[in-house]
Amino acid sequence: MPNFRIEVTNESRTLTDAEVEAVVPALQIQVSRDFAPVWGVDAELSYVAPKALSPQAWWLVVLDNSDQAGALGYHDVTSNFLPLGKVFAGTDKQYGQQWTVTASHELIEMLGDPEINRVVFDQPTATTGKLYALELCDTCEAETYAYKVDGTTLVSDFVHPAWFQPTRTAADAQFDHGGHIKSPLELLPGGYIGVFDVAAGTGWTQMTAGDITAAYAIRPHVGSRRERRRTPRDQWLPSDRTT
Repeated sequence: MPNFRIEVTNESRTLTDAEVEAVVPALQIQVSRDFAPVWGVDAELSYVAPKALSPQAWWLVVLDNSDQAGALGYHDVTSNFLPLGKVFAGTDKQYGQQWTVTASHELIEMLGDPEINRVVFDQPTATTGKLYALELCDTCEAETYAYKVDGTTLVSDFVHPAWFQPTRTAADAQFDHGGHIKSPLELLPGGYIGVFDVAAGTGWTQMTAGDITAAYAIRPHVGSRRERRRTPRDQWLPSDRTT
């Protein structure tokens, strides 16, 4: 039985309502067939008109681009303080990316960590350890690793729980849906993960492929999951849109 209800809507001029609605069945297949058996979280997806969005549902909203979304970007949650995922279809088109991969990415990560507060702690010794953000698509987000659902719709790859378990091996575990990752905590080219070294005192850093780490920017892009992870909850701002 689905754990959550997610309403998908289109507020872009890049795509028609019919184009967005047509992708919802493929997203539903990915969530229920591929994601839910692995992570134990399912959802019921439906397409609705923007003015018909329910305050009791989670939202996945397709927008045009990051500039247009600037006014919405600071809206971290819906008007009812529920998760809100944003897809910038215009920006995807500008960079030659498939917006359906972005939609899938945001959907999966919203289901895996809806409050942007879940982490996995790896403690190799009594006095050292790292917190890894529970982001499920960032590590393998490059479109190279995406796969097709229903033969036409391209969706994002995502990691399995074993990715966060340093003692697992390829002989006894699968680390991502597509089978591209061969070991725990491995980052594919173009991938990254938020890491908090509890002994270093440097706060959240971003690790990329090749074990290269870089400190987070003073203020990440407004509305991003990374911004929400570092922003105190009392500073989150709900959407002011009407439903």
